[in-house]
Amino acid sequence: MPFVLRRSKELSLNLRAIARNWVKAMLYPRPIVGLLYLPTFFLHWSRYRKAAAATGQILRYGDMQPSLGDWSTHTPFDAHYFYQGAWLARKLRASAPQHHFDISSSVLTISVLSAFVDVTFIDYRPLKARLSGLTCGSGDILALSNADDSVNSLSCLHVIEHIGLGRYGDPIDPEGSNKAARELARVIAQGGTLYLSLPVGRERICFNAHRVHAAESVVAMFPGLTLVDFSLVDDAGAFHENVVLENARDLEYGCGMFTFQKS
Repeated sequence: MPFVLRRSKELSLNLRAIARNWVKAMLYPRPIVGLLYLPTFFLHWSRYRKAAAATGQILRYGDMQPSLGDWSTHTPFDAHYFYQGAWLARKLRASAPQHHFDISSSVLTISVLSAFVDVTFIDYRPLKARLSGLTCGSGDILALSNADDSVNSLSCLHVIEHIGLGRYGDPIDPEGSNKAARELARVIAQGGTLYLSLPVGRERICFNAHRVHAAESVVAMFPGLTLVDFSLVDDAGAFHENVVLENARDLEYGCGMFTFQKS
């Protein structure tokens, strides 16, 4: 490749990388807030460059990859996903199933669970990952390939509230959550357990992100199953284990965690 063309290609790639890095800096972890941290970023850059010169390190403007907005007094986390993963892991450690099925829950949770229990993970958008203890496949929560009464241990965390809203490329269906609930109940074996989580509180449809259900409405979706216990994350992000359904009635956007059993 001629020198001029090679340099032109390298310049184009560098400019795209720089643009990508700066756009990401403005959007993650908190959109636009990163602008407030730019003065500190450039102050740190100047200090580091001066100190690094004595060690022979070289800093280039084109290699900048700003991580803005991470200066905080504590580690931020999503309370729903943090606590539901911890809740499910403790449930599975206590029940010790030989095999566990999961439908579309957080892949970060599933990767950890597969360290101590064999997990089959099914998602509408299949996970392309290879890991010991983990089997991945594609499937539709409205038409699972599992036979009736065939799964002894099943989880579905923060999923059914999305079904039918088109967010993930799925067909529009106002009955999506109810249909998903019926399909989960269909595949649970007699004596089997379903671990379910979804937003609870003031009932509404937040199109096209998710639905929020009253805790009692969630139980009503599973007439053939028995509620074993209920835990929740409240609006303040605090976790409450083994509480009554009424505790969720005044919530705006909590996370309800339901353990069901087919008797």
